[in-house]
Amino acid sequence: MTSSDTFPPSHPAPGQLPEDSPGYAPAETQGTSLNLLSAPIRSLLKREAITLSPTATIRAAAELMRDRRVSSVLLVEQNHLFGLITDRDLRNRVVAQGLDSGRPVADIATLAPLTLQANSPAFEALLMMARHNIHHVPVMDGQRIAGMITATDLTEQHSTSAVYLAGDIYKQTTLEGLVQISSRIKLLQQNLAAAQASAYSTGHIVTAITDALTTRLIHLAEARLGPAPIDYVWVAAGSQARSEQTAKSDQDNCLVLDDSFEEALHGEYFKAFSKWVCDGLAACGYIHCPGAMMAMTDTWRQPRKVWAHYFQTWVDQPKPKALMLTCVFFDLRAIYGKAELINSLREEVAQRTKGNSLFLAHMVSNALKHRPPLGLFGRITLIKEGEGARAIDLKHSGIVPIVDLARVYALAAGVTVANTHDRLEVSAQAGEVSAQSARDLRDALEFLGRLRIAHQSRQMAQGKAPDNFFALDELSNFERSHLKDAFEVVQTLQEVLQQRYSGGRF
Repeated sequence: MTSSDTFPPSHPAPGQLPEDSPGYAPAETQGTSLNLLSAPIRSLLKREAITLSPTATIRAAAELMRDRRVSSVLLVEQNHLFGLITDRDLRNRVVAQGLDSGRPVADIATLAPLTLQANSPAFEALLMMARHNIHHVPVMDGQRIAGMITATDLTEQHSTSAVYLAGDIYKQTTLEGLVQISSRIKLLQQNLAAAQASAYSTGHIVTAITDALTTRLIHLAEARLGPAPIDYVWVAAGSQARSEQTAKSDQDNCLVLDDSFEEALHGEYFKAFSKWVCDGLAACGYIHCPGAMMAMTDTWRQPRKVWAHYFQTWVDQPKPKALMLTCVFFDLRAIYGKAELINSLREEVAQRTKGNSLFLAHMVSNALKHRPPLGLFGRITLIKEGEGARAIDLKHSGIVPIVDLARVYALAAGVTVANTHDRLEVSAQAGEVSAQSARDLRDALEFLGRLRIAHQSRQMAQGKAPDNFFALDELSNFERSHLKDAFEVVQTLQEVLQQRYSGGRF
């Protein structure tokens, strides 16, 4: 459940905030954002939580907010968080509706609000606000209420811009409005790169904006076509599912329908619905998947029982095409709709792949098609000709091999997390990879990810389309040494995995 918050007026120009905006920060302060993104939320809390009993009157809540000069109050009963009210609740649910201010404040509250732990990094607060279109998040220290964090507590422009950007997305009533808003995503990535934000947090923040665009397109599709006739869940696949997107991304998605689906009754609705959303994403800059792995394709818009059959076939008969599809559709995350449809399916798949040596051996063989660009004597080799000549492909030669390794570890362990960094951590806990190797791979992923984000940000600043082709002359000798180390870590762990499953396919 989300809080009923408000957002400021639209920005004066794409990607820019007015100087009196809570999110504005002059250029000379931008370097401090790294601290903001990585610091614990606890360090940003400015005061003790302002609390009130749920049985107090609405008038008492308004007086307390006025006297304490706050925009929200937590409702607490017997030391437990009960709910949350904001100034917008007072404006929209009381004044605008002529509600009796003598009624209990619980009548207008957001009950059981989303919360964060005080030791969580601040970027998680930013991410939650952007994803759920809220401005206030209660902060907990275990079971104790520690305080409240708001969008105005995140004071740097390129950080809070994600919150305001998401808020603007949810305000749009036309596709044209969403297209205009989406042009600001590139600037968001540039600002995060300038702040030296981690690749991990940048991926989550940029993906949160994609999630918001997708959700809003779904809202608009339902407004055009009417409510869906049966339950469904819109599912992200690939990098969006892993929360690892950058400003250069195509779309991978699918639709899982309730098993009550009947083609004659429901087929035309969901065909039109999925096409409108996918075409809308394309208009917003997320190009149609070259392999047509999208919900608008009939094959990838099916009832849950058909999806269960797909996964069973892919695992039991790991042929080349099946292995290619698993690299997309084993990375799944619910975006909108009845999440249980996909969550239960993922659990079933995890149990089917756990310890399945034949299937995993084929997955390893498929994963080894992407190798780090290391030649004789460990020298970094460059693309010889064609697109990216005299450069290296940071995505397919650096990041994808780590993504593939983490996927195999996760499938072997039977875990369902999708993010690569998180998969490595959980797989190490499950014993599928050593803790040291998992740390090495996470560090390599972070290093390569930051190189890629910085490279794309420089291109966008120069008015160029972002790509993944990285010239070594962009690096110092020190950085080249680290790049070589990252590739060697990946190469070594690929060889270890190959040896482990070398006999599994025969």
